[in-house]
Amino acid sequence: MSETITPGTTEDQSDGTRLVRFVLDLPHPVIRVWAAVATPEGLPTWLCAAELLEPRIGGAVVLRRLTAEAEGRRAAAEGRVTAWDMERVAEYTVGVHGRIRFHLEPHGDGTVLRFTNEVRCEDEALPDCLACWHDHIERLAAALDGHPTTDWSTWTADHRRRLREDYARR
Repeated sequence: MSETITPGTTEDQSDGTRLVRFVLDLPHPVIRVWAAVATPEGLPTWLCAAELLEPRIGGAVVLRRLTAEAEGRRAAAEGRVTAWDMERVAEYTVGVHGRIRFHLEPHGDGTVLRFTNEVRCEDEALPDCLACWHDHIERLAAALDGHPTTDWSTWTADHRRRLREDYARR
């Protein structure tokens, strides 16, 4: 596991979904974290391309996986903005990725980011889901520290495989 990111946790819901959670204490102001998680300019530096993002509840969103392009595929998920509270909550519900929520809270000079992904995920796929989000959360922290992912063509699944093995052992 990364030494800078606390491992994610999961919780089973009564409707068959899983909640994947990460909590980060980031040394960056809310406005900077918001720009990374809630703007078409910030999202591709660590997660995906926002081909469409209407910043309001009910707005359309189309998120395109940049790691898929590194593998020679194109994968985009369409959905809706299901919560939007400027500089506090951005939530997207998109296709197979489910509900993706970023909840920001000021904490001193920094920000506590509470990330939740509510998704349908079988037991055997749960370590993959955790590893995927862990990898992206590491990239978010790096992007906020001034080291964005700018060339997704160099991405490989090696690090994610190691994370998956760590989560599978937990």
